[in-house]
Amino acid sequence: MKIIPADNAWILISTALVLLMAMIGLPAFYAGLTKAKSMLNTFVMVMVSFCLASLVWIIIGYSLVFGGDIGGIIGTLKYAFLNGINPSDPSPNADNLYHYLFLFFQMNFAAITVALMVGAFIERMNFKAWIIISILWTLLVYVPVAHWIWGGGWLGSLGTLDFAGGLVVHETCGIGALVGALVLGKRLEPVMKPSNLPLAAIGAGLLWFGWFGFNGGSALAINAQAVSASLITTLAAIMGGLTWMFAEWIKFKKPTTLGLITGFIAGLATITPAAGFVDVFAGIIIGSLGGLLCFWAVVSLKAKFKYDDSLDVWGVHGVGGILGALLLAIFAKQSVGGVNGLISGDISLLVPQIIGVVAVGVYTALITFIIFKITDSLVGLKVSKDEERMGIDESTHGEKAYLDIV
Repeated sequence: MKIIPADNAWILISTALVLLMAMIGLPAFYAGLTKAKSMLNTFVMVMVSFCLASLVWIIIGYSLVFGGDIGGIIGTLKYAFLNGINPSDPSPNADNLYHYLFLFFQMNFAAITVALMVGAFIERMNFKAWIIISILWTLLVYVPVAHWIWGGGWLGSLGTLDFAGGLVVHETCGIGALVGALVLGKRLEPVMKPSNLPLAAIGAGLLWFGWFGFNGGSALAINAQAVSASLITTLAAIMGGLTWMFAEWIKFKKPTTLGLITGFIAGLATITPAAGFVDVFAGIIIGSLGGLLCFWAVVSLKAKFKYDDSLDVWGVHGVGGILGALLLAIFAKQSVGGVNGLISGDISLLVPQIIGVVAVGVYTALITFIIFKITDSLVGLKVSKDEERMGIDESTHGEKAYLDIV
């Protein structure tokens, strides 16, 4: 197959859309939900983790994911420092695309996965610790899991499917966030006090917009699957938002802005693993179930176990990604993505999907725990109580999001 210019144009646009999600949409969404005294730190944590993960990817991560295979566990050092890759080469994994473009597109997935975890740790994490964690977690969690499923590893060989990152991105960041939050400990004021809900709403809208690149781009071509995945992604976001809003309205008697936009993200996260494998009506069902189950996880599960996942990364991304990966095995349709699920009469996807969820979850939890413990012993995970009371913006960065009005 030869390089196809239209496909490259679409994937370059998709790459830019994912970059927009990571560097504008996500920090705006998170910062708007953060207390005013820690808004800038939230921006910086997201942006710095994206930068560090990208460098890890270019130096060694890409090679370990897509550079061959060693026993189904990890790739080789074939492409370390992008060795042997020329700008005009086609990608071995998608020979309609330039090799540089394929690795660039995949780089953004690795980087945004780490950045998503920030929401669980805001308002209390030592910035030095986050720098160390960003590097180690990219290399030791994201890279192996991505290889297992997308790079020719054992889960992909087993038949585990993940169209755009329900397991590779959302389950890993969700479980990493939960384990990290438990090790890190609670904030002094473990209550969400959004400083700027309009900013959060704009951030959510930009995330939704960028998700066209996230899911539509994962077709790796401008084709019917890319169009279908984009439409289904939008419908799932709509249903996730509406379901969350109405559930909140029934339970708390008020339909809030925060509930609606959180539901949008829940629908998007839930449809991500299945977007290229299911039809429109399955997408509507998956988005609705994502909104409902993530609402339960955030409202009931979190209250019961009292963990301080500040912005509900586990409750939205972790729960949504896992649910979507399992529902893929039920709703997949051959006419959409080449495989049938349970409703279409084929039960064979269920076991690989369940094994994928369990294996990724156990591995992520274990390695995240080790990384956080090592980092804590090196530099300490948490800022002091005085720094937390003052606000990390001022104590760590010497800045304020809003200047005092005299």
